[in-house]
Amino acid sequence: MDAESCVDVGYWTRLEDGRIECRLCPRFCKMRPGQRGLCFVRRAREDGEGMELTGYGRSTGFCVDPIEKKPLNHFLPGSAVLSFGTAGCNLACAFCQNHDISKSREVAQLSARAMPETIARAAERLGCASVAYTYNDPVIFMEYALDTAAACRARGVKNVAVTAGFICKEPRKRLFAAMDAANVDLKGFTERFYAKRCVGALEPVLDTLKYLVHETDVWTEITTLIIPGENDSDDEIEALTQWVGRELRADVPLHFTAFHPDYHMLETAPTALATLQKARSIAIKNGLHHVYVGNVHDPARQATLCPTCGARAIGRDGYTITGYALDATGACRSCGTKMAGVFAGKPGAWGSRRLPVDIERYAA
Repeated sequence: MDAESCVDVGYWTRLEDGRIECRLCPRFCKMRPGQRGLCFVRRAREDGEGMELTGYGRSTGFCVDPIEKKPLNHFLPGSAVLSFGTAGCNLACAFCQNHDISKSREVAQLSARAMPETIARAAERLGCASVAYTYNDPVIFMEYALDTAAACRARGVKNVAVTAGFICKEPRKRLFAAMDAANVDLKGFTERFYAKRCVGALEPVLDTLKYLVHETDVWTEITTLIIPGENDSDDEIEALTQWVGRELRADVPLHFTAFHPDYHMLETAPTALATLQKARSIAIKNGLHHVYVGNVHDPARQATLCPTCGARAIGRDGYTITGYALDATGACRSCGTKMAGVFAGKPGAWGSRRLPVDIERYAA
């Protein structure tokens, strides 16, 4: 298979001037034959007869991670997840912390070849409970993700989308029908921030979150990277957390994570621990049950507490489970309250390890 292996894809329309308009995400890129969209991996076919996904079966690499790294704290805690992504992204975040992958414009940087069945086989043999489509965004390589998800489900392996949620309504149905869990990056809570720092829009992301929580069985958690001077004001955190409680549910986990200088925002200061802790306090004041801080060392605020009795249901130190007080049904052992989430009879024991995987070893 060469580096430019392609498959025809849907979700496009032909314009009167002959260009192809992509209808996968709200960017609606318009392309002449051979041109690529902003995401880089989707392009108009040379013959003008539709669109194709380039680099199908090619990845920027594979790694076994703790599920808490996605981050997902209420989905099979302690389990191992096989993670991978591709080049490209349909947003252009100035603060991207995976920019070497998401902003890649060189197909040669795609380091691993793997067809869907190979990925599913690797996950099973490595003892992974799930496969995560991550590092960039499964929205842009949806067909590759869907084929892999089907192969994983056939082997009893679950599927996790780590996504910005910037996707149109019809393809959204198809993508998330194949997923068991999702972590959605809610990058800020103003259209100004999305336009200035992400070259995107907030409203489609909010619509995706409402769809996931109210119209699917996909377990959903939210992550907001707090960037000093950009999306960290008390007013914005108030608005964001009130919206989550009002439009979603109080038991949807919310992760506030620390920014570190990267990509086009090297002059911005790292997020102070006190800023994350204050954001968490605002969220709890507004009635949210499960609010976490990440990319920092703060075990007290990374623990899962029972919303009824306050007992520590799951203790964490970073990505490591340090205590587990849920019964086989996922209920608090102190008071019997059923915890929101997806839980096995006991936690996994993967710990905080990160294991790079040579995926070609698992090819048939």
